[in-house]
Parts: sequence; C-alpha cells; structure tokens
Amino acid sequence: MAELLELREPGAAFTRIEDWLRERGFFADRAELVAELYLGYGLSQAIRRTAVQAPPEPCPALPLAACRVGRVGPGHVEGGFEIGEWEQTWTAAEYGAAVDEVRAAIARGDVYQVNLVQHLQAPFAGDAYALATRLEALRPLQRAPFVTDTWSVVSASPELFLSRRGDSIRTMPIKGTRPRGDAAELRDSTKDAAEHVMIVDLERNDLSRVCKPGSIRWPELMETHELAGVEHMVSTVEGTLRPGVGLSEILAATFPGGSVTGAPKIAAVDLIAELEPVGRGASMGALGRVYGNGDFDLTLTIRTFAIADRTVHLWVGGGVVWDSDPAAEVEESWTKAGPLLAALGSRVPEAALS
Repeated sequence: MAELLELREPGAAFTRIEDWLRERGFFADRAELVAELYLGYGLSQAIRRTAVQAPPEPCPALPLAACRVGRVGPGHVEGGFEIGEWEQTWTAAEYGAAVDEVRAAIARGDVYQVNLVQHLQAPFAGDAYALATRLEALRPLQRAPFVTDTWSVVSASPELFLSRRGDSIRTMPIKGTRPRGDAAELRDSTKDAAEHVMIVDLERNDLSRVCKPGSIRWPELMETHELAGVEHMVSTVEGTLRPGVGLSEILAATFPGGSVTGAPKIAAVDLIAELEPVGRGASMGALGRVYGNGDFDLTLTIRTFAIADRTVHLWVGGGVVWDSDPAAEVEESWTKAGPLLAALGSRVPEAALS
C-alpha cells in the first residue's frame, strides 16, 4: 500500500522529507525502493528576506511538497479528458509592466536577472494520465504524473533540475528560447547568451556549496537543442559531492532552480513575490524520483500543469534582463505555451497578445 507525505509549511521541509524516506529504508543501498517526489515553488518562502506577503495560490489544494512510496506508475486504465477555455491572470500589458519593473530594479542594482511567470487556468474534466499521454510527444524528462485523489501534477518539462549518481551531481539549466527552427538566431543572440551565462554562474555557485572544491565543471555550455516544441539554449554543470552530503542538504543549497528565479537568487525571489499576482503552484519547483540508494532524478517543473477542483492550471514565463523588451518577453512566454496547448487540443487565449 502506498504511503503519502504531504507538507503545507516550508519550514524544514527538505529535512522532513529526508527523515521520512530514511524511516522507510531509503539511503541504505536498497535498490528496489523508489519514491515519487514533488516540490512546489512555494518552498522558496524559506529563503525570502523581505516581509512582503507571498501572492495567493490559484490552486490551493496543492501541498508545498509531497513524497510517495509504494506506488510508481499508473496502476489504472487510462480515460480521457476535456478542457474548457483558457483564461490568463495577467494581460499582456500587465506582464509588460512587470518586465519594466524588473528593468528598474536592475538599474538600481538590486538584481541582474529575474524570471517572471504568468498563469493560465481552464475548466477540466477527466483523467490526468490521459493528459500526460498527450504530452509525451514533447519528450518530457518526467513522463509519469504525480496523481492523488485530490490533486495531480503533470509535467512536459525538458529541463533537468538535479540528477545524482553516487557522489556525482548534475544540473542542466535552460535559458534562451526561440520558435522551432530558429536555432541559428538563438545562437547569435548576445542578449540570450548574457542571460544564460548568469544562470550558469549561479548554478556553479549553488553546486559548490555541496561539492568538493575545484570539482565543478561545465562540459556543455550554451548548446542549442529542440526541446518541448521550441529551440532552447542548454548547459550542463556538474560536480563531485562532499562525503556525507544528503538529499536535504543538496536541496537546501540549490532549490529553487536558478533558471526560474534569477540572480542573485534571494533578491530575485523577493522581487517575484512583489510582482506576480498569483503563486506559482506546481510550476518552477521539481518533480521526479528518489531511489533507495540515495540517487535521484528531478525535473524542473517548467511547462507543468496542476489539476485540482475541476480546474487545470499552467504557468509560463521567462527571464528578464536589462535589455529585455516587454513585448518580446510576452511573445516568448506564448512561444513556450503554444506547443503545450496544441498537444492538448487547445489554443493560446485570443487576448494573450493584446
């Protein structure tokens, strides 16, 4: 029988998850054990420094984190689903105004880059596994959804947040997007290159907190790949973990991912809380599996849906730097959303670009 842990407070969440797994035999070289792990962006509350209240969550049924042992895979006969008309939380004008707010913060020296996210929702009826099946054509890293009786998280994310094998740890940040077929334009973009290198440096710094000195390396830097229906710029950053470093310490050093926050990370997280009108729910966190020997594979939950209370939610966005153009940032977010919605038989809302 499956055992499920749900956390709704950010305090000591990573330690609580590690302790819960250890009580069930994990981290003892038991290869047969596998756990599903979901981490919501709301856990970032633990690193915030300002008193600005976090925006309200549009999908309050979701916990901040969940871990399940004893049930991996569908275990049921897949049904179908229906999705109604999508509605957006921000208008294009409001999203563009937030881009200008970030640029003003950069001009003051508060931040160098901030990731801004907008939210969509639509009526939903049916089966989360069927939705996941529709997204398989986009080659998500984590194909299996996390499904419970009250909420589900389904991801089409192409971005690796963290993978551990023994004493090796790896992340593959994505920054820079173009429509499919425009890889050459992406490679030639100085704006995207600058944005990307900032995040690679942030990830190097995060991993250095748990890795042996001098072990951080980047075997892939700013390579373009077709992922999730668009062109992306991707790098690989990896290192050798210090002896005795466990799951909770790794997550505390790296979560949330730099490519969905900005640089410096804490200042970016604080500004995100000020500017975004609703919480990020299941997006911009992590989803994947932890194995009995302590290894794990976690996808960063970009291009990710949450389902609860007969509503489906989706969050899309991108990184904002000094030379960002508000209209171009709006267009980029819909470039990312388009293949997802098309895979589900939906369209970008007509008002999205107006």
